[in-house]
Amino acid sequence: MKEIIGYVEELFKNIPESEQKNAVMQEITQNLEEKVWDLMEQGKAEEDAINKAIVDFGDIEDLKQELSAKQPVKRNLPKLNLWYSIWSSLLIISLFVFINFYYTPDIIWFVYPTFVVLWWPLTMYFSWKRKK
Repeated sequence: MKEIIGYVEELFKNIPESEQKNAVMQEITQNLEEKVWDLMEQGKAEEDAINKAIVDFGDIEDLKQELSAKQPVKRNLPKLNLWYSIWSSLLIISLFVFINFYYTPDIIWFVYPTFVVLWWPLTMYFSWKRKK
């Protein structure tokens, strides 16, 4: 039924090509054709059955918006940033401890840069809590 195929192609002409779009178009076409056959079996003329099937199909704006909007992969970036900052801070502090005790074991100075480095995971923690 060329009319139904043309109608469905017209509905989806502004949607970017994708496998999902083609599958939905095929399913809608199949459903409309089945509806037309059912209406024709009930005694309606082919043209009337096609028109009634299209009218009964209704609005597909929600479906079109869903297909046209690219669904981003949801990642938990604040949590990932938090874990990255924690492990990186531990490595940096370990480096300060090693340098301190290797080169100047008599003076303990690694504590001062440790406080500075600890602000990074603390900031990431509050950022993660705010977005949670």
